Amino acid sequence: MKHYLAIFTGSPASMDAWSSMEAAQRQAKEKAGMAAWKAWAEKNQASIVEQGAPLGKTKQVTSKGIADTRNNMAAYTVVQADSQDAAAKLFENHPHFTIFPGDGIDVMECLPLPEGA
Repeated sequence: MKHYLAIFTGSPASMDAWSSMEAAQRQAKEKAGMAAWKAWAEKNQASIVEQGAPLGKTKQVTSKGIADTRNNMAAYTVVQADSQDAAAKLFENHPHFTIFPGDGIDVMECLPLPEGA
């Protein structure tokens, strides 16, 4: 089986809307979302290679130096599957975007290092 990196995405606007939600409503959605996420993880336990974690603030390193930046990456998970399509199907109707304010989940194959690397 191949390994696939799933990057959970969310726009700054989506997160701002989530943060501005009435506290009791947001807490209820958080509770429901965490229960749904746990159920998803239990259902797909055999396919999960690394549960992953939420991602924090970003520093970008370039030839010009290091700078603060912002991107749409919110969390990650590594799964295994027979194909990219099969890996992507694991995330259909995921709570990241059905309950939480996430925009989507990008699923990419983890390729082997080139020879001699």
